[in-house]
Amino acid sequence: MAKINFGGVEETVVTRDEFSLDKAREALKNELVAVIGYGVQGPAQALNMKDNGINVIVGQAPEFKTDWDRAVNDGWVPGKTLFPVEEAAGKGTVVQYLVSDSAQRILWPKLKACLNEGDALYFSHGFSITYNDQTGVIPPSNVDVILCAPKGSGTSVRRNFLAGTGINSSYAIFQDYTGRAEERTIALGIAIGSGYLFPTSFESEVYSDLTGERGVLMGALAGIMDAQYQVLRQNGHSPSEAFNETVEELTQSLIRLVDENGMDWMYANCSATAQRGALDWRPKFKEATLPVFNELYEKVRSGEECKRVLESTSSDNYRDMLEIELRELRESELWSTGKKVRQLRPEKK
Repeated sequence: MAKINFGGVEETVVTRDEFSLDKAREALKNELVAVIGYGVQGPAQALNMKDNGINVIVGQAPEFKTDWDRAVNDGWVPGKTLFPVEEAAGKGTVVQYLVSDSAQRILWPKLKACLNEGDALYFSHGFSITYNDQTGVIPPSNVDVILCAPKGSGTSVRRNFLAGTGINSSYAIFQDYTGRAEERTIALGIAIGSGYLFPTSFESEVYSDLTGERGVLMGALAGIMDAQYQVLRQNGHSPSEAFNETVEELTQSLIRLVDENGMDWMYANCSATAQRGALDWRPKFKEATLPVFNELYEKVRSGEECKRVLESTSSDNYRDMLEIELRELRESELWSTGKKVRQLRPEKK
């Protein structure tokens, strides 16, 4: 494990140099990993482990035909490497619980009954354990309870793996029954294709993750885009110009420079006009949004956001209401313009 100083704080990270794929294979050679749920993270993690030579099976409810058929199309064989959830969970020595947070609460009594002494119960999100007073997900005392959370969508986990780069992940140990929980967790993190891993706790992972999703990563980003687009349109700018200045330049140019070299480098390598304006307005946006982020974090920490998620996703008409919200977003002028702009991009050769 490497010690790295981040902004004056020394942290421990695990890279493939310290914990190689060969070491991960050795640590997992007697394990059978059962990936439960073939929805968002399940396909990427299962396929990456399979490609890395780990013994993997998939557990998916056959009645959810879209996900079952997707697993079959990806090469998982019913009765050999693809099973109904409870059958797969009973076979696995590592049970990767990768169904949605709301589904974890519903499925938990059946899954818990499938766990055997010494198994590892694996999560990619700290939600169900951290908020177990609301989810009821309380593991038995005779299993390891571990977490490896890739910092990206399942699509990114698979795409980065195939590109040979990997994606960074956090890892945590909630319960170490066997004495091997940390080794198991790091080995699994390497096996699913992590570029490097950094330690956290279940609680810290879910607090940071929920704040990030509702904040910069999705909620705040979309809200700021809506606001800027609206101001430009109200002041006579065309839809395409407003979209290009709000979204296209960010996603196709600037954010890539930030990714490669950092925000300071991007500022240093843009025009003096853009540079001066960005530096002047940055503190104004921070001041305006800091109260919102403080409110958001407190609602995450208190469990209020958990309650909201569980109540809304368990309602009978949730999918219908979700489609209405997504359709409103999709058909808004901003994102319908975006669809047309994307179609004008040159095809990749």
